[in-house]
Formats: sequence, structure tokens, C-alpha cells
Amino acid sequence: MEWEIVIGIETHAQLSTESKIFSGASTNFGADPNVNACEVDIALPGVLPVLNKKAVEKAIQFGIATGARVNRQSIFARKNYFYPDLPKGYQISQFENPVVEGGEIKISVDGEEKIIRLTRAHLEEDAGKSLHEDFVGMSGIDLNRAGTPLLEIVSEPDMRSAREAVEYARHLHTLVQWIGVCDGNMQEGNFRCDANVSVRKKGEKEFGTRREIKNLNSFRFLQQAIEFEAQWQIEQIEDGHKIIQATVLFDPDSGETRLMRTKEDAHDYRYFPDPDLLPLNIDEKWFTSVEQAMPELPLAKIERYVKDLGLSAIDAQSMVASKGISDFFESAISQIPESETRKISKLVANWINGDLAAALNKEQVELVDSPVTAKMIGDLAQRIADNTLSSKLAKQVFEGLWNGSGSVDEIIEKEGLKQLSDSSELETFADQVIAANPQQAEDFRGGKEKALNALVGQMMKLTKGKANPAQVNEILRKKLA
Repeated sequence: MEWEIVIGIETHAQLSTESKIFSGASTNFGADPNVNACEVDIALPGVLPVLNKKAVEKAIQFGIATGARVNRQSIFARKNYFYPDLPKGYQISQFENPVVEGGEIKISVDGEEKIIRLTRAHLEEDAGKSLHEDFVGMSGIDLNRAGTPLLEIVSEPDMRSAREAVEYARHLHTLVQWIGVCDGNMQEGNFRCDANVSVRKKGEKEFGTRREIKNLNSFRFLQQAIEFEAQWQIEQIEDGHKIIQATVLFDPDSGETRLMRTKEDAHDYRYFPDPDLLPLNIDEKWFTSVEQAMPELPLAKIERYVKDLGLSAIDAQSMVASKGISDFFESAISQIPESETRKISKLVANWINGDLAAALNKEQVELVDSPVTAKMIGDLAQRIADNTLSSKLAKQVFEGLWNGSGSVDEIIEKEGLKQLSDSSELETFADQVIAANPQQAEDFRGGKEKALNALVGQMMKLTKGKANPAQVNEILRKKLA
């Protein structure tokens, strides 16, 4: 029996604002418990919420970036449920008429592109946090996180494998960081996913009963949790059991999901419009100002890099893998003469993807902390393009840059690494090589193309690797013609 997995993902992205969504309290992470909780956050009688304008603008940005409809009027509602870290006894969220509806995220798995539709993205406040580890026989409540602005992004159930789900989550993670909506710090819980997983027999149109896996804060856990849950559901059904809609947690230590509670539906939360908050109205002037301030999006950059800079589609995609990489690349090519842009841009991309990425990975260094700066990579690429350096000599210069030996030109001068490009000097060396290797010279004249490689190697050895390989090849061919 063949089964199909059906996955939808709800993502909570903490918005990068300095204050909370309905109060002026700080959103800084890591403060002592309850330091960043004001009267509004702890729900003292008589306090009123005031909407954070920046949080709304970040929601608008997300809607624009995903091609969604930004509703010009949306409503905040009270989502009623009891939990110890929810002081008011309800969460301010959006139910009907959210700020963002629709949109899409494009992913690629095994070279095949797929569009994951978005249902909605709505604004809401986060709850506090229950602390269990530091107390014996009781729990503590930290309300620092209560009221932190969230954008809950809900996908359609368009994913059919754990890999597709992870790719979707990765693309979404990159996008919210790119446009400055969320810092994407998964360790601090600023970007966390809930995966709704169900299974059905292939060919069936009806969805199976879903179970929601809560609070997955790493892509690895997301994949492991979905794979385990899907297999568990299949085995349950094949053994004659029914799947009951529920909320479950993933245990990274055991690699298994476990029941948390039976799943509530929307009517269980008794949503109703919050009487303390007026409808949110976004006029055209406000919308246009946010739209005009939007950064260039990844897909637009890819198209520009391919069209204007001559990068391959693969290289262009790698240069927008993150906002940090794109900024580094743009900085590296910013000083390049316009006439050389296409040629040198390709070299820069190759160095970022190649030697720099390898060095960062080996030394476990983040790009932002790289000892080799964007300017250094740009300068290095220019010295290769103007034939000052060969690719081999450039690697020696790169090692010097990594070790802090100076700038590109300083290392070239200090180490005597300038490439030999003087034609008369190279012709003298070529005469010596041909005279010392008569058999290879004769073999090449006789049609053995590989014999030339041996002569080129001898010439590079004679010049200690400093000869321009292209010139060496050309000069030897002329002399042996």
C-alpha cells in the first residue's frame, strides 16, 4: 500500500521591533525573568493596549514580498484559553480578516520547482514562558516574552515530504531575515514552526486526520519530527487504529513525537473582536511608503545577477542564499570598473563559493567575522583579471589575507608573487624548455597534443609557477608550429 504525506506549516516569526506589539516594554532577549514585563503585559486592571506601528509595517512588508493581498482593514480578536503564562486569559490575535491573505513561497527540491501557497499571515502577541527546570515541585512564570509581536504565517497543505517542508521553512527563514521582518534566531525561539501532518493513500482526494507537531526550532528537528510522525500514523492506520486530531511534541533525544493534548478547533477558542482595539486601517499613503522602502528581493537579484553580471543561475542563487552573502558580494564588486564588471563578478562569486566558503567552514567562522573582507576578495579578483596573478598564485595571496599578512597588493609585493607576463622574457624561457625537452617538442609537432602539457609544466617549474599559463601555452604553440 502506497501512502502520501500531507503537510502544512504554521510559522511564528518574532518581529524585529524594539518594543512589544501592544505596549512600550522592551523585547530584548536574555533579561532576568519579568524585567521586561509592564502593566499591559501582566494584565493589570484598567490597562489598555496600543498597537505598535512598526509591527504592522513589517506585516505589510511580508505581504508585499510574497505577492499576497494586504487587507486595507483588519481586525484584532481575543483568542480565549487558559494557560499559566497567559495573564489575561486570552491572546490578542487576528481571526477573521487578517492583515495578510494569500501569497506564495517558491521552493526547489531535486531540481524541481514547486510553489507553496500561503493561506494568511496575521499579527498576534506571544505568551509568556513557564520555567520548570529551576524549581522543585513547582513551576515559575517568566512574562518577558508576553506581548512580543509575532507574525503567524500559515501555509496551505501543499507539501508532500519532509524535505519539501524543510525547503519551505528554509526559504521562509531566508525571506523574513532578508526584508528585516525577523532576525531568524531559532535558538532564541524567534522563528519556530508547527507542522500539521496527515497521511492518505495515494490517489485519494480527501485529507487524513492531522496531528500538529508544536514548536520545532531547527530544520533538522522539523525533518525528523515529520518523518517519525508520518510513519507512526501509517503504522497506526495499517494496524486498524484511527488517528485522533491532536497536538504533539517532538522529543529530540528519542526522535519520537508524544501526545500533548487533543487538538482544539477555532470554535473552542471563542474568538470575538477585541473591544479595546479599533480596526486596523492601512491607507494607500502608508502602504506606498512601506512598499517604496522595500529592499530588492532575492528573485529580482537573481535575475539581475544573471542578466547584468553574467553569473550562471546556480551562482546567482548562491549569492542570494542569505542577505549576508548578498551584501558581501555586492560590496566586493562595488569598486569594479564598469567595463570589467561581468568578468570580475564571476571571479568574485567563484572565490566566495570556493576558497572563502571552504576556509570559513574549516575554521568554523561566520561570514560576518571573516578575516578576508569583501574588499579583499574584490581586489584579489581584479588582480587575477588584469593578469597580475595566476589562479595558483592567487591562492597563496588568499592564505596571506586569511592570516592577516596585509592587503592583496602588499602580499604580492612582499612575497614576490607577481605573475610573469613579459612576452620577451617568457620566450627566452620557452626556448630553454624546448631545447631541454626535444622529444616532447617532436611529439607535439607530430600531433601528440598531450606533449604540450609536459612542456607547459616544465616552463611553469622553471618560472616557479609565476608565468602566465595562457601566454605560456600560446608562446610554445607558436615556437613549435
